[in-house]
Amino acid sequence: MEFHQGRLIDHIHLRVGDLNVSKRFYQAVLGALGHQPSYQSNSAFAFDEFYVDQADDYCTRVHLAFQAADQDAVQRFYKAGLAHGGMDNGAPGERQYHPGYYAAFLFDPDGNNIEAVYHGPTTRSSADVLVRPIEI
Repeated sequence: MEFHQGRLIDHIHLRVGDLNVSKRFYQAVLGALGHQPSYQSNSAFAFDEFYVDQADDYCTRVHLAFQAADQDAVQRFYKAGLAHGGMDNGAPGERQYHPGYYAAFLFDPDGNNIEAVYHGPTTRSSADVLVRPIEI
């Protein structure tokens, strides 16, 4: 049995009511799993692809970004979402996060902020992570 992981989720952005409480919580639970923060500031913290900051009045609390193979895939994601109950939260286009960042944003039917992102031409060390459970 094999699992191929690391191809769907690009990043998760969680908006929280009390950043300090959440920071202590996630440092404890993810620390128990052997992870340390990859970024910390007074306004946010991150563990690899998991980013957390303070919620405000106008934003949903969950942001989930899916990896896209190219700009056309981002556009297909956006059109399919609009056709199936999603609402626009940012049409396909380049963003200023880093050079080559091309994304589209939708609110899903429950109001969650979802994104498809293509990071531009890249070289990956691996297409995915292959996980093979060890039989005991």
